[in-house]
Amino acid sequence: MTKWEYATVPLIVHATKQILDQWGEDGWELVQVLSGDSGNLVAYLKRPKGGQ
Repeated sequence: MTKWEYATVPLIVHATKQILDQWGEDGWELVQVLSGDSGNLVAYLKRPKGGQ
């Protein structure tokens, strides 16, 4: 059974692609993007436990 680790990442609107590309390079997969309490975007990511 795969074990997962999770991360929440604040997104800056003008740098969203660069931020997600960097996390993707580190083996993270985007699960969802939600609007936070103050209207900021937050990305939820996952990857198999132990990294790549």
